[in-house]
Amino acid sequence: MDQPQPDREDTRIVSQTDQLKALTHPFRIRLIDLFRGGDELTATQCAEATGESVASCSFHLRQLEKYGFIERGEPRGRERPWRAMRERGLTLTAEPSDREAFAAVTAAGSAFLADAVDRLQAWYRRAADDDPEWTTVSAQRFTSFWATPDEVRELGERIDALIRPLQDRYEDPSDRPEGARHVRMIAATWTDPS
Repeated sequence: MDQPQPDREDTRIVSQTDQLKALTHPFRIRLIDLFRGGDELTATQCAEATGESVASCSFHLRQLEKYGFIERGEPRGRERPWRAMRERGLTLTAEPSDREAFAAVTAAGSAFLADAVDRLQAWYRRAADDDPEWTTVSAQRFTSFWATPDEVRELGERIDALIRPLQDRYEDPSDRPEGARHVRMIAATWTDPS
């Protein structure tokens, strides 16, 4: 399997088994998500945002630091904040022949997917009370098709190209049009067993 190459310098390829294993804990996925907007947060602020204890947040933040997913920010008096590394996205990959690394990729991917599905189900529970304009543009697409590996790769690249300009608005609120909301998307392609 060829290693995917990031098409932007702010996308990180994660292929080391120990780094992949660090991403298999569901709470670490939640913590990484807290930092996506570029904020610097303390363990106390992470605890307030997640409902976890400060001690648990501190432990998981140190683990994420150890494997290079977050770093320490500049101290603010007695506060010791954390911040995300500058990557906009992560690509998880491993050679199928490296069973341990490949198992870590699938476990980390499952953790990210479970988090995304939890968030989608939370939206389902409140969608009827949301602004109808937002409810009608929110969509879930379920489909299948026949394709070659090259066609599936091209599909992913085309989806990335469509999303990229919207992702560029992430860190600078002044780049966001009036009325914009934070939107999430799950996209996955896989093959059915023959």
